[in-house]
Amino acid sequence: MFFKRIIIFFLLSASVSLCSAQELAIKSNFLYTATTTLNATIEIALSDKTSLDINAGFNPFTFKHNARLKHVIIQPEMRFWRCETFAGSFFGVHAHVAQFNAGGVNFPLGRLRVLKDSRYEGYLYGAGVSYGHHWYLSDRLNLEAGIGAGYARIHYDKYPCNNCGTRIDKSRANYLGLTKASLSIIYLIK
Repeated sequence: MFFKRIIIFFLLSASVSLCSAQELAIKSNFLYTATTTLNATIEIALSDKTSLDINAGFNPFTFKHNARLKHVIIQPEMRFWRCETFAGSFFGVHAHVAQFNAGGVNFPLGRLRVLKDSRYEGYLYGAGVSYGHHWYLSDRLNLEAGIGAGYARIHYDKYPCNNCGTRIDKSRANYLGLTKASLSIIYLIK
């Protein structure tokens, strides 16, 4: 119910802003798509040098041997452009909230290797800062790359395997690190 309310809030916020927006961008992040996450972003120009970027991602898939990276995430970001909106470099401040059910996935490096032999189910919330650059390709199509770091508070239940078992742990964790990475194709509506 909590996540439904957040999604409704952001959709209503975007629709109110769209009524007076002079520029709008619709995007898809290739890096998200590479993880089988369906994603879409709407970015609304608020002034000559600020914009609101609202990203949503959803992964409903279960893979071979019941492996999964199921999640839903909303990540709004306020952007401050160096020159003008949708041109050049920007700095951003973002928030994120997500719900997840992940396990049975073999990530050989980093913090995610715990997903190989256990399943984690829960939610997270947090915030961060980002930097990115927007490249002009044509009047309507552009390319954007961005990266962000920040904090997430994670609440989770741990299970002994990816598809079975009784909960073996209920815990919370603090995460400090990469919170955003994007390589997006953009369609501009003026």
